[in-house]
Amino acid sequence: MKNKYFITGIGTEVGKTTISAIVTEALEADYWKPIQAGDLANSDTHKIEKLISNKKTVFHPNAFALHTPMSPHAAAKIDNVEVSVAKIKEPETENHLVVEGAGGLLVPINDEETILDLIKPEYKVILVSRHYLGSINHTLLSLETLKSRGLECFGIIFSGEEHPSSEEIIKKMGKEPILGRIEQEPYFDKNVVSEYAEIFRSKLQIS
Repeated sequence: MKNKYFITGIGTEVGKTTISAIVTEALEADYWKPIQAGDLANSDTHKIEKLISNKKTVFHPNAFALHTPMSPHAAAKIDNVEVSVAKIKEPETENHLVVEGAGGLLVPINDEETILDLIKPEYKVILVSRHYLGSINHTLLSLETLKSRGLECFGIIFSGEEHPSSEEIIKKMGKEPILGRIEQEPYFDKNVVSEYAEIFRSKLQIS
């Protein structure tokens, strides 16, 4: 059975794209970022292409490629584009699919819809959490937001320097599986991503 994974974060710059690369490599999955806002010459899709070693992954084009590095709703207004969930069609594939969100769950894509509205019930949601002042609150709020929509969290991946007390309370109060952690590496390249892919592969291949 082929699975679909939705990678979201508790905020911006928490390691979501790196973890998307690791999950994609681990499963030799296809990759798709529905909405890209800003840096189109070096988009998240471009970054992941540089980190993947396998030859099976297909990189599907963005449904919306917006030019301004802002929240999608604001970037769309500048580009004079109407972004909506109805206009975003999931790519067809017989492979596993990794879908990367933009920012956190409640990042608006228009005046009424958010990234949360892109998540389908069958998606296995992976929440990326990174320690900073307020990250416990943001992690638990993200979990509650998923629950409020009847969506399950497949698991949490911690990113960056370890902070045991924060991670322990998130585990106790969040009551969701902890898939593992990505350390604060000096850099990420194909070799590092491949090493992490080996670690996470068995944890991800659940039907």
